[in-house]
Amino acid sequence: MMKVTVVGAGAVGATCADNIARAALAQELVLLDIKEGLAEGKAQDMMQTAALLGFDTRITGSTNDYSKTAGSDVVVITSGLPRKPGMTREELIGTNAGIVKGVAENILKHSPDAIIIIISNPMDTMTYLALTATGLPKQRIIGMGGTLDSARFKYQLSQHLGCSPADLNAVVVGGHGDTTMIPLIRLATWNSAPVTKFLSEEQQKQIVADTMVGGATLTKLIGTSAWYAPGAAGAALVESILRDEKKLFTCCVSLNGEYGQKDICLGVPVVIGRNGWEKILDFGLNAEEQALFNKSAEAVRSMNDVLKTL
Repeated sequence: MMKVTVVGAGAVGATCADNIARAALAQELVLLDIKEGLAEGKAQDMMQTAALLGFDTRITGSTNDYSKTAGSDVVVITSGLPRKPGMTREELIGTNAGIVKGVAENILKHSPDAIIIIISNPMDTMTYLALTATGLPKQRIIGMGGTLDSARFKYQLSQHLGCSPADLNAVVVGGHGDTTMIPLIRLATWNSAPVTKFLSEEQQKQIVADTMVGGATLTKLIGTSAWYAPGAAGAALVESILRDEKKLFTCCVSLNGEYGQKDICLGVPVVIGRNGWEKILDFGLNAEEQALFNKSAEAVRSMNDVLKTL
């Protein structure tokens, strides 16, 4: 009997929950929110699609009653303030740190063995906070950011190549921020062929630039953070965990010397299975890419330092 909890019934959380239910990943799904009636309403709305979509997952909503989340195998944390136009992820730290820490502590009272997926922004810092505040084994704390960024990278590549994103292998490493992510276009392939064979230097630079501002572009267009792709990215990680798929995703995880960094959570390629993230793959960054990764780490550390002032 697999059970999943999604904390935060806003656009991202509800979309994540909807994807989990449609894929029938769990027998029980709990949607929790602090706003009275929101989670209950969205859960009931989703359950009314079950007869139409053919899933059997039982979805329940809860207003801040963590006892209903007891026994969860995986918990996705999306709660916190969304990013508004002109707002950086860094500006969210003060408020969202308190929210994420409180959520993690309450979840573990009822689900001490849960694997936790962090979507809340600023994601790298919130992942680091969840790890240090809970003391959980590092494999059980996963930041979603790189999974979303890599999907956005594939989208940009597909637009220039005129191909299916499903035929592309492409990853983004580093921090989940407009200036800290590193799309590894040198290593991207189109069904095993390097994409650089089919793209001009100008196109490659444009794809990388557009990927890096992918989130900010959507925030400007729709007036708030995106939700379809972030929700789907969270659900994809849940699926790989519950079905023990051993899929390779870029996720924000704790580093202890890998990629030349320690005491930090950053996006790197990891295998996701029933135990959480199970191993880190070394993609062999070249000198330029490693320099960018180190610069990304410095920026994330500066955000993490804000936690010491709270």
